[in-house]
Amino acid sequence: MDSELLDLVVKMDECVGKEDWRKGLDSLFSTLRKKFVFDNLAIYSLAAAGGVPEAVYARAIGRGRSKEAEASWGEEIANQVASTGKVVVFSPSGKASVDRIDMPYLLGLPLNLSDGNGALVFVRFGGPEYATDQIPLAALAVAQAARTIEHRSLRENLAQLELARYRAQFQDDFIATISHELHTPIGFIKGYTTSLLRSDTIWDPATQREFLTIIDEESDHLVSLVDRILDSARLQSGNMPMEYQPVRLDSLLRDVVMRTRNRVKAIDVDLELESATPIEADTVRLTQVFDNLFENAMKYAPGTKITISLKVLPDKQVVTFSDRGPGIPSEHLPFLFERFYRVPGHSGKRGAGLGLFICKQIILAHRGQISVKTAPGKGTAFVIELPAHSS
Repeated sequence: MDSELLDLVVKMDECVGKEDWRKGLDSLFSTLRKKFVFDNLAIYSLAAAGGVPEAVYARAIGRGRSKEAEASWGEEIANQVASTGKVVVFSPSGKASVDRIDMPYLLGLPLNLSDGNGALVFVRFGGPEYATDQIPLAALAVAQAARTIEHRSLRENLAQLELARYRAQFQDDFIATISHELHTPIGFIKGYTTSLLRSDTIWDPATQREFLTIIDEESDHLVSLVDRILDSARLQSGNMPMEYQPVRLDSLLRDVVMRTRNRVKAIDVDLELESATPIEADTVRLTQVFDNLFENAMKYAPGTKITISLKVLPDKQVVTFSDRGPGIPSEHLPFLFERFYRVPGHSGKRGAGLGLFICKQIILAHRGQISVKTAPGKGTAFVIELPAHSS
């Protein structure tokens, strides 16, 4: 093998491992064309169409580039090569045409893949004919192309296996999380109810009231958890009903804050609200979003000031919930709005990882966006953007 051809082989080999398989093939055939001239080429696979050759890759590089729709791509030759597994060389017969596109010279070579046979067809318009000593070089390119496609298949299979593994782990985590979250309030309710029903013990009124208060609170927690599971399922399937009406976000936020202050006396909230024009929104669902962001701030940044701002822009209104808590590590941000995802390190905090998922789905249903800005030790800010006008 001469040095020029050896260099060509090395360059072709480098094209195989490219992450983008199409770019890898582009590089491969661009390198090949320096030694082996062709105008069009197409790779056909039997596996892609259940036994009928279908083009999985095609390029017009030379004379056929300007007339791709009319140019030959060698489908019939591909079918013959794929079915016989043999090299096919075709030269046009008859009188030469003025338009070279009407005179395709074809070279078809078998392409052996793990999931079925195929063919690679080279096309030259107007000649020259393929020389016998050129076929081994073309066959080398076919082998490299097969390796590239096999790499693609391997990566896709690995990605599917990883996705399946992730889904299986996700399901296991979901079952474990939900089981724990459901068992906790049920355990409290059952335990304190059993204590009150004991015939061998008489509880004083204060203790009875304490037990009944715990039972009441845990019942509320259980109802809330079940409601969130149902809401998340409806939102994921697109079956959550929304009742849109004109809503002033500044008024809605004041109502939410006032209700939260009545419930949690020690909460420190700073309001920075601009006067807002009404937008089309579901009041109940937006309130659910704001309540959840309050709950998150009180849970994960207890005792810190919560600042709620509203900016009114020509095309949107922006609500920001920010706290001065410990923040969220950056590696968790891509998963923060996923269903059942919980940031590790908060094992003592109750929750099924549904709140932020529900928030995002509700905001998306309003044609809006929700994002998070955070830094360890500097707090967390959830930013909600809602369109000012209905579409």
